[in-house]
Amino acid sequence: MEFLRPATWDEALAAKAEYPTALPISGGTDVMVEMNFDVHRPSAILDLNRITELTEWSNDGSVVKLGASVPYTRIINELSGPLPGLALASHTVGSPQIRNRGGVGGNLGGASPAGDAHPALLAAGRDVFVEAASVRGTRMIPIDEFYVGVKRNSLEQDELIRAVHIPVADGPQQFSKIGTRNAMVIAVCAFGFALHPKNGTVGTGIGSAAPTPRRAVEAEEFLAGVLAERGLWESGDLLGAEVIQRFGELVKAAASPIDDVRGTADYRRHSLAVMARRTLTWTWNDYSKQIRSAA
Repeated sequence: MEFLRPATWDEALAAKAEYPTALPISGGTDVMVEMNFDVHRPSAILDLNRITELTEWSNDGSVVKLGASVPYTRIINELSGPLPGLALASHTVGSPQIRNRGGVGGNLGGASPAGDAHPALLAAGRDVFVEAASVRGTRMIPIDEFYVGVKRNSLEQDELIRAVHIPVADGPQQFSKIGTRNAMVIAVCAFGFALHPKNGTVGTGIGSAAPTPRRAVEAEEFLAGVLAERGLWESGDLLGAEVIQRFGELVKAAASPIDDVRGTADYRRHSLAVMARRTLTWTWNDYSKQIRSAA
C-alpha cells in the first residue's frame, strides 16, 4: 500500500491525479474502522493532515466557508450561531475523541445515508455547495446533486473536497436523531429542519431512511405555502395541530427506508413523523419568540 503525505493543497491535488484510487484520510474516524475490519483495503492512502487550510473556516456574513477537516468539536464551539443545525448534529457524532478528529468532509466523502451532517446540510438550504477541486480546476457541487447512491457521491476520481459553503442561518434550525442508545451510535434515522424567513422557505433533511440523504420536498412546499398564505411569517402565530400533523405525514411519506439490524422500515417512518412534528414545533416556538421580541 502506498502512503502519500502531501504538505500543501497543490501537492495533494497532484498526488490524487497521479493516484486516483488513493483514499483521502484526515480524521480517519470511518476509514480506519473499515480498514481494521478489512471492509476496504485501498491501494494507496492520501494523508491530508498536514494541509492546514482544510482545518480553517471563514464567515463573510452571508456564507460560511467550512474547511473539509474542521473538527466537529470546533463546529460546536465556534459555529453554533451561524450554523445552528450543523452544530446540533455535530453534538451527536460519536464520542469526544471522534468529534475532535472527524469533520464534515469525511461525512461527505463517505456519503453514508446515516452520516449525521447530511440532514443538517440539506436543511440549510439549496444554496449549500460542496467545493471540489482537482488539477483540472474547481467546481461547486450543489448539495442536492452531491449524493448519487448508497455511499456514492458525485466526485470525480481525481477530485478532493476542499470546503463546504453554507448560508448563515437567518432563522431557527433543529436536528433530531434516534439510535439504539444515547451515544456512540449510528442513526436509526435522523431529521434536520430549518426555517428560512428571508426567502420564505423551509428546509428539511432525512438521514438513514433512504438510499441517500434526501429532502422531504412535498413537506417543505406544504409548510412554506401555509406560512405564506396565513401570514405566519409576519405574525408568528400558532401553526395549529393539523398543520404540524400534516407536515409529519409528508416527511414520513418522503422516506424509503429498509429493515436492518438497527431498526425496521416501519419504525423509521414512524420515528421520522415524530421527529418532524417535534422539530417543527421547537423551531416555530423559537421563531415566534423572535417575532414577539422584535415587535
